[in-house]
Amino acid sequence: MKERHGFSGKLGYVLATAGSAVGLGNIWRFPYLAAKYGGGAFLLVYLILAMTFGYTMIMAETAIGRMTQKSPVSAFASLTQNKLIRAGGWLNAIIPILIVPYYSVIGGWVCRYLYGYIIGQSQIMADEATFSEFLGSPITMELCFMVFTAMTMLIIFGGVQNGIEKVSKILMPVLALLAVAVVIFSVTRPGALEGVKYFLIPNFKNLSVMTVVSALGQMFYSLSIAMGILITFGSYTKKDVDIESTTIQVEIFDTVIAVLAGLMVIPAVFAFSGGDSAALNKGPALMFVTLPKVFDSMGGTWIGILFFTLVLLAALTSSVSLAETACSTFEDELGWSRSKSAALVSVIMIVLGTFSCLGFNVWAGFTPLNMDILSFFDFLTNSVMMPISAAAICILILKATGIKAIEDEICISSKFRRRKVFRFVLRYLSIALLAVILISSIADAFGLIKI
Repeated sequence: MKERHGFSGKLGYVLATAGSAVGLGNIWRFPYLAAKYGGGAFLLVYLILAMTFGYTMIMAETAIGRMTQKSPVSAFASLTQNKLIRAGGWLNAIIPILIVPYYSVIGGWVCRYLYGYIIGQSQIMADEATFSEFLGSPITMELCFMVFTAMTMLIIFGGVQNGIEKVSKILMPVLALLAVAVVIFSVTRPGALEGVKYFLIPNFKNLSVMTVVSALGQMFYSLSIAMGILITFGSYTKKDVDIESTTIQVEIFDTVIAVLAGLMVIPAVFAFSGGDSAALNKGPALMFVTLPKVFDSMGGTWIGILFFTLVLLAALTSSVSLAETACSTFEDELGWSRSKSAALVSVIMIVLGTFSCLGFNVWAGFTPLNMDILSFFDFLTNSVMMPISAAAICILILKATGIKAIEDEICISSKFRRRKVFRFVLRYLSIALLAVILISSIADAFGLIKI
């Protein structure tokens, strides 16, 4: 039997898993949603959900991985004979294969902006036309995408300990330090204090049903749930690693970075816009249009370099986790070597990523569900496949393995202090919460509601 890759210890697992969770969604999606749906009220709801539903899903997926020592497809197959439930393993495996190409395209955008700041183009980066011109250039888009893809796959070819673990031990502390530095700069701007208060102090007049729905969706995406990553990384984990304590550490690290992201973005934009939260636009408009204007108003070539270096590290740690999960699936299911599996992942990334690049220019007329190709892949994976994938994990536990089997695996190395929370969420809340995410996301995509 082929020896399975593995982390050298607890620290490697925690930093790699935290790296998978800390990504682009933390940097721009979290601040945007927090600003739109109540500031401190959103933050409070998010923290409660992360400590309950998020905690439960991380624990469950990690335990499944460690118990089976397999990637998602084989893990599901080893735990149930039910073909319908087994399909959930394939869904967990396919999701990262579809996400990492378009995610790397956005990583390429970050590379372009970081390069612009490094060569002193702060004013050019702040011009709204710069981003549109960049998206309209297929050659430049493809070049930047390939640079980011190459960085990701170099780490993957290095393996688990020499690649992912070693890089995570370097990048995650650097990422945290950069985040603190940018936060200090942001909150000390004139007028920024109002943004800090809005973000950190709950005002329950701002609490609404959509606050809960949007916080639930953000928590779901932010913690790498149902992407196959946690099962794969769990399979690399030794039996003496305390699953509960590492889960708490991952939760804390991810939440701290999300809060720091809010403190980076919201006070700075508040100061720039005179307290107008509407200036916090969704998606690319925030990171690649609004924030460069903010940095330019601050005279900040160096703050632009710091910020986009931070974003690049966050994007890279997440893309590596996605690519590793895809690579592990090919190793397990096809019996291939790591280098051959990594080569196949590289080809898939280049092909599907190129489609996403061309969707903004050459193929701009191709708009499935009135979306560009990148947005369509994002909708398909995040809004449709991931909630179903998470539901499949819950059904696997409830109908096939039983909650006790998962609890026994956790108790091998953990005191399991939140066992009652784990049981309650799995039995009574998980499927309902996932249904809310699925239905609300699809309704949002079709314009029935607005998230």
